[in-house]
Amino acid sequence: MVQTDPFLAIADPNRRHLLEELRRAPRTVSELAAGLPISRPAVSQHLRALLDAGLVSVAAEGTRRIYSVDNDGFLHLNIWLDQFWSE
Repeated sequence: MVQTDPFLAIADPNRRHLLEELRRAPRTVSELAAGLPISRPAVSQHLRALLDAGLVSVAAEGTRRIYSVDNDGFLHLNIWLDQFWSE
């Protein structure tokens, strides 16, 4: 697996929108695509970048893939950011 820099992953506004939606509840690609002016394949590509950055996880339920926020990935970001506020 290629590890993507999480800051590069969240630089894209569509990816930030996907994260906001996933923060509310786990969703499928189709559910996520309904709220964006981009295609389902484009949503899948954005989700792949978020997966590679460790910010999103995916679980298979039958033929559906359910995406959700990966709290561990955000914990690493928070720890890195907190160093700037702790002094």
